[in-house]
Amino acid sequence: MKSSPAPETDWDDLRVFLATARAGQILAASRRLGLNHATVGRRLDALEASLGHRLFERRPSGCVLTREGGAFLAFAERMEAEMAAARASLAEAETGLAGTVRIGAPDGFGAAFLAPRLTALIERHPSLTVQLVPVPQAFSISRREADIAITVERPSQGRLVARRLVPYALGLYASRAYLDRFGRPETAADLQHHRLVGYVDDLVFSPSLHYAAEIAADWRSRLEISSALGQFEAVAAGAGIGILHAFVAARRLDLEPVLPEHRIEREYWLAFHETSRGQARIRAVADYIAEVVKADEDVFR
Repeated sequence: MKSSPAPETDWDDLRVFLATARAGQILAASRRLGLNHATVGRRLDALEASLGHRLFERRPSGCVLTREGGAFLAFAERMEAEMAAARASLAEAETGLAGTVRIGAPDGFGAAFLAPRLTALIERHPSLTVQLVPVPQAFSISRREADIAITVERPSQGRLVARRLVPYALGLYASRAYLDRFGRPETAADLQHHRLVGYVDDLVFSPSLHYAAEIAADWRSRLEISSALGQFEAVAAGAGIGILHAFVAARRLDLEPVLPEHRIEREYWLAFHETSRGQARIRAVADYIAEVVKADEDVFR
């Protein structure tokens, strides 16, 4: 007696699988896809039946990929990337670069440096839409929250293509009005007698951003702001002394360096998912970002 053949895979179910794997919940995936919760569950059942393997452990707290599900995720992402690349290639053949590219970036780099330099990119490619999302948190490229991410350290996890963009400097700054009123510290120890502006410690998303301790072990901020640009505006308004990006602080003539020997250096990196390597629009935007950074490299120093 012949065994019944496994049901054929509905390739549209891959979209459901990827959304569930990235969201970690069927309900969240259904909202993202605009589908009914039960429909998503049935699609996953059908996909698992066609493959002959369980892809998720479904728990009250959410869906966790099984070993087979994790292996299938890599194949599904490649299929997704190939489909996206095929669509983009067809569109680009007619109109040049087309589609949407989302860039996730820290607000200092994204808002203060990159945003004013995107005009030339959209003029160069009229059918391209660029989304810049400058937020003080980590972006997940694997979950497709961004096509390109600017990070403050080299990405070490995930199947990513990464390139070093540029080193940048940070230092202590205060407004001239603040220094006239409260005086200028002579040593790092004197900072304890000043009003300090810093970050919200439990919202710092990367260990490399805990830089206050590199200046003073007992640094205590009187005003804590999770945004680099928010700290910049507060310091410029006379709230106190803060650690600012030099390329941002240099734009304000009423800001003065404080204890300039205490200089902090970090690096910006650019990364995108390796499955996006074949998508011309993502490569073009990544190359453009590297191009404008190199052209204005001295700004960061």
